Parts: sequence; C-alpha cells; structure tokens
Amino acid sequence: MLVLGIDAHKRSHTIVAVDERGRRQAQRTINATTADHLEVIAWAEGLGEDRLWAIEDCRHLSRRFERDLLGAGERLVGVPTKMMAATRKTSRAYGKSDPIDALAVARAALQEPDLPVAQLDGPARDIRLLVDHREDLVAERTRIVNRLRWHLHELDPTWEPPVRSFDRPKTITATAGRLEGRNGTVARLARSLLERCETLTAEVKALEAEIAEKIAEQAPSLLEIPGCGPSPPRRSSARPPMSAGSSPKMPTPVSAEPPQSRSGRR
Repeated sequence: MLVLGIDAHKRSHTIVAVDERGRRQAQRTINATTADHLEVIAWAEGLGEDRLWAIEDCRHLSRRFERDLLGAGERLVGVPTKMMAATRKTSRAYGKSDPIDALAVARAALQEPDLPVAQLDGPARDIRLLVDHREDLVAERTRIVNRLRWHLHELDPTWEPPVRSFDRPKTITATAGRLEGRNGTVARLARSLLERCETLTAEVKALEAEIAEKIAEQAPSLLEIPGCGPSPPRRSSARPPMSAGSSPKMPTPVSAEPPQSRSGRR
C-alpha cells in the first residue's frame, strides 16, 4: 500500500508518498487550487492503485483539497496534530520543512491504522459554523457589556444593572432611561455600547432559533434531553463535539450572557 502524506498550507501543499515500510517513494509540491489538486491525483494514480491519503488535521487550510480528494473517490484519513510531534522526534531528518512534515504525516498514518476517515461535509458542519458564530457574537457582547458597566458606574456609582441581564429588554430599557438626557462623552459612548449590545442580542437569538431548527431536523431526540435546545441552563458552557461530516451529538447551549468581569469591584 502507498501512503501519501500531505503538508497543507494556505497557498501550496507538499505531498510525499511512502511505501508500507515508510520509505520515501515520490514527492510533489502543488498550488492550493482545484486544478492542481486534480493533477496531483492523476500523478498519484501512476504511483499505485492501492493508496491512502493522509493529512494533518487543519481543515482551515486543507478543506478544499480534502473536498477534491473525496470527490474524486480517494481514501483520506486525518492525522491528529498531537501525533505529529512524536513522529517528528523519531525522524532522521531534523528541523521543520514541508517535505519533512509531509513525510511525518505519511509515517504517522502507517503507524496508526484506526485514524478517522474523512468524508464530505454534511449538515453537521452548518451547525458547527452557526455555533461558532454565535459564540463569537456572545463573546463580543460580553466585552461590550464590561465596558458599558464601567461607563455606567462612572455616571452613577449608586446604580448597577443586575448581573447577566443585558440580554433582557427590561434591563436595556431601564439603562436607556437612566442615560436619557445625560450629556458628555461618557454618556454618549454608553448609549452607543447599549445599542450595540441590543443588536448583538437580537442576532444571537436569531442564531439560536436557527440552530434549534437545524438540530430538530437532524437529531430531534436531542431536544428532549434536559439542557439541550433553545433554552438550556444559563450557566452551561458545553459545546457540540462535532467534526466535518459527522452527525451533531449535542446542540450548543444558548445561555444568553457569560459571567461578566468583576475585577476592581468592591
């Protein structure tokens, strides 16, 4: 069997082919384009019929190459990054370069026969992307709320909105009322942050509804589990352990607002 190890980069990929004993047989560097991907597949066909492609798990760099390989009917496995360190240590070639890394990927695939087999992306990736985007928005809102609280404290040290409440219309309305009629830079910035917070909350809730809808389509039984679905416990921080092509195992919690930083409060 021939194993082709791939060292993937943003603009180029290096492929090293090894035999069943890990001996280098051929090497090729290509551009990260579909045309070059198809060309290197044809090149690999000339090396042998029984072949396996192996790539280090870095989908942000290799997703197009993976899709082209799988679309052409090639077999592909993902090599976990943690396996690469041990493989590089046992290599006779020291240092780090594209051919050395591609060779290490191929030899790691030979040593571990039960590596995860890659498959084309399915609905699970859509859920994963929505979950990641929602978490980014929640993190952005948390930073905004922290700055907003300091501005509110400067304007009126005697009043403080309830913790974890800036996802609620009641808190937004109460804060807007206290800022009404106030002049100065601090008040203006606070109003701007409050508006941004309200906008982010609307976006987060829309994403939560979309995520719940997609989970209901793919794995409706998950919504019956306590803590899963549109309204799990607010303090939950679990994330759905998904990878490209797999089925969603657990939906993201939709706690509205992570704990706020309380540094400096007395």
